[in-house]
Amino acid sequence: MAGALDGVRVIDFGQYVAGPLTAMLLADQGADVVRVERPGGPAWDTPANAIWNRGKRSIVLDLTTEADREVARDLIAGADVVIENFRPGVMDAFGLGAAAMRERDPRLVYCSLPGFAADDPRAALPAWEGVVKAASGAYRRNRDGVPPGAPVYTPLPIASTFAAEQAAIAITMALRARVRDGVGQAISVPLFDAMFAAIGYQGLLEHTPPERARLAGGAGNGTFRCADGRWIYFGTANGNTPAVLEACGVASWVAEGLLRPERREERQARWRDIFATRPAEEWERMISAAGGECAVCREPWEWMRDPAAIEAGIVVERDDPRWGATRQPGPAVWLSRSQAKQAGAAPTADGDRASVLADVRRARTTAPSVAPSADVRPPVLEGVCVLDLCIVLAGPTCGRTLAEYGADVIKIEAPDRPPAPLFHLDVNRGKRSIILDLKEPAGIDLFWRLVEDADVVVQNFRNGVAERLGIGYEQVRARRPDIVYASLNMYGQQGVLAARPGHEQFAQAATGMQARYGAGGVPQLQRLAVTDYGTGYLGAYAVALALLHRAQTGEGQHVATSLSHTATLLQAPFMLDHAGATWDEPRGQSAIGDGPLHRAYAASDGWFWFGAHEAQRATLGALLGIPGLASMPDSEAADALVERFQTSTIAAWVERLVGAGFGASPYVHDLAALMRDPWVVAHGLSVTRAHDGGGLITHTGPAPRLSGTPLVAGRPTPSVGADTSAVLAELGVDAEAESIRRAITPRGGVADAG
Repeated sequence: MAGALDGVRVIDFGQYVAGPLTAMLLADQGADVVRVERPGGPAWDTPANAIWNRGKRSIVLDLTTEADREVARDLIAGADVVIENFRPGVMDAFGLGAAAMRERDPRLVYCSLPGFAADDPRAALPAWEGVVKAASGAYRRNRDGVPPGAPVYTPLPIASTFAAEQAAIAITMALRARVRDGVGQAISVPLFDAMFAAIGYQGLLEHTPPERARLAGGAGNGTFRCADGRWIYFGTANGNTPAVLEACGVASWVAEGLLRPERREERQARWRDIFATRPAEEWERMISAAGGECAVCREPWEWMRDPAAIEAGIVVERDDPRWGATRQPGPAVWLSRSQAKQAGAAPTADGDRASVLADVRRARTTAPSVAPSADVRPPVLEGVCVLDLCIVLAGPTCGRTLAEYGADVIKIEAPDRPPAPLFHLDVNRGKRSIILDLKEPAGIDLFWRLVEDADVVVQNFRNGVAERLGIGYEQVRARRPDIVYASLNMYGQQGVLAARPGHEQFAQAATGMQARYGAGGVPQLQRLAVTDYGTGYLGAYAVALALLHRAQTGEGQHVATSLSHTATLLQAPFMLDHAGATWDEPRGQSAIGDGPLHRAYAASDGWFWFGAHEAQRATLGALLGIPGLASMPDSEAADALVERFQTSTIAAWVERLVGAGFGASPYVHDLAALMRDPWVVAHGLSVTRAHDGGGLITHTGPAPRLSGTPLVAGRPTPSVGADTSAVLAELGVDAEAESIRRAITPRGGVADAG
C-alpha cells in the first residue's frame, strides 16, 4: 500500500524536537526524508532521536562552508518540502532561506518552526522549550510543595509537539494546494504561537460572563487509590452511569439521592472506600466492561510494555542500530487506504551520503521551472464540506482546524446534549451549527441528505456507536465511496482496548502522564488539555493526508487517531524503551527543571526560566562572577546560581542574560493577561469578537502562517442550532414541517464537562 506522501521528498534541517518531529510525522506517511546532520552530531544527543529520525536518510553537511551550502541548495532543488527550526534569519544568512529557495523553485513548500516569530520582539532569543513554555503560561505555581510558589516544571515538549503537529497539517495542506495551483508556499509555525493551540479554552475570556448552572458531572470522577496501593482515574460522565453503578454494586445510590450535586463530597468519600476494596486493574476491567471510563494510572514504562498498547499500534517494536530492540510511539495517525509501510530505523550519521548525493546530481538536471501564480490564492479547502459530529474538545478541534483552512464545516449537535459553554465557544468557531437527532428516522434521513454533498465526516463516538446508529464508515462509504471519514477515540481502532471510552484525564492516566506529574505518589493532571487538543490536530492531519490522496486519486478512505496516540507522542523524549533504558526524567510537583542550565530560578521579586548550552558554562560564570562554574558538579553549580540570582530582579536578570546570548523569560501564570498582551493581539493569536448571545468573547487565533493560502479564524461561534433552518433550506427541506420538527428540536439535558 502506498503512503499518502509517497513520492514527496523532504529535506530536514531540524534540531532538538520540533523540526525532526515534523519530519517524522511526514516520514511515517511515506515521505522520503533526507536528514541534514551537522558535524559533531545532533544538538540534543538523546535516545529519542531514534524515534524522531526513524525512516529518514542521513547526510552530514557543514553549513558554515560554501561547498556544503551548495550541496544543500542542490538538495533543496530536488525537494518538495524543506523543514528548519532555527531562529529567524539563520537560514537566510546561509543563503538557504525561504525567499531565496522559493525563487529558485516556486513549487517548494518551505516550513520554518522558530521559537518566536520573525516579527516578535523576542525573535533573536534562544528559544529553549522551557523558555517558550514559561512565556506562554504552560506552568502553574506550586500550590503547597517545595519550593513554595515555584513554577511546576513539566519535561514534556508541549510547545515543540504542538508546533510539529500544526506544521505537518500546514505542509500537507500546502501540498494539496500545490496540486491545484502548481506552486508551493512559505509556512511559519513558531513554537510560542503554537502554544495558543494548547491553551485553548483556558485562555477564553467572556467580557460579560453570563450566570450558568453548575454542571452535574455524573456520579463521580477523580483519582482513587485501590486495594493494591495503585491509583485509577474514574469518571461517569459518558452516559453509562446506571450500568457503571450496577457493576460497582452501588445501584441503590439513585434511590438514595446520592447523585444529587449537593452530595458530591459524601459521594466521593464513599467512592474512596469502595475503590479501596479491589486492585486497580480489576476495577479498570469491570468498569470498562460496563461501558464506563476508568484507567489505571500507569507509569510510562508500564504503558510502553503493555501488550494492549502494542496490539493497538500506539506502541511499536522496532530494531535500532544504536539501541537494539526498542519499543517506541507508533505512527500517530492511521489511514485505511494510504497508510505507509512501517518506517525503518533511524539512520546512522552520514550513512546515506552516496544515495543522497546521487539525488543531488539528478536534481541538477531536472530542477523544475514553474511560473509563480498570485501570492495569495483561495483557501486550501475552499469547496470542501465537512460534517462534524463530535463532542467535547478533541473532535471539534479537528473540525475547527479544517474550517480555518477554508472548509464549510457543519457542526451537528444532538438535541439532548448541549455542549459545555466554554468548550463550545472555543472549538466551534468558523462552523455552522445545526441540531439533528440521529436516533430519529427523520434525523437519519437528513444526515444522508447532508452526506450527498459532503467530502468529510468527523466523529469521536466510542467504537461501535456510529455503526449502531447506521452511520459508520462502511455504511457511509456504501453511499459515498469517495468520502473521507475520520474517527477519533480513546485507544484507536484495533485491539482489545479499541471500544473503551475515555477523555483527556484517562489518556493522561493510562500512558503515564499523570504519574509523572503527580506529587507524593498521587497522580495529577497536566495544567492544559494537551491530549484533547493534540488529538484534534492529529485528526486534522489525518484528514489533510486523505484529502491530498483523494485530490490525486479520487479515492476516499477511513482515517483515525486517538487520545492515547497523542499522549504517547507528547512524551516521546522519554518513551524509547530499550535494554538499559532509564526512566529518571524530572517529575513531580517539586520539579523545577532539568539541571543547573535548564530550570527555574528565583530572583528577588519572583521566578524566571533560564536556559543555556553546556558549552556556555564558562561564559556564564564570567558574566555572573562565579569563578569555576564550568567545572562545578551540577548540584554545586545550581546552588551557586540560586544564590546569585536572588540578588536582583527578574527584569534585570532577563535583560542581562538575553543580552549575553542566553535564554531567559519571566513566567506567565495569568493566561488572561497573556491574551491581552498587545503583541499577541496584533499578531492574531488573541481575537476579540461579538458572539451570538454571548457578547464580546476573546479567544485564541490560528498559529500557522501560510504565505499563499492564509488561515482565517472563521466566523464567531454560533449559538447551538443557529443555522439549522438555513442548512435545511439548502437541502430543500422545510424546517417547520411537522415530520422534521422532532428531529431538530432541542430537548435540554446535561452538558458534558468532558
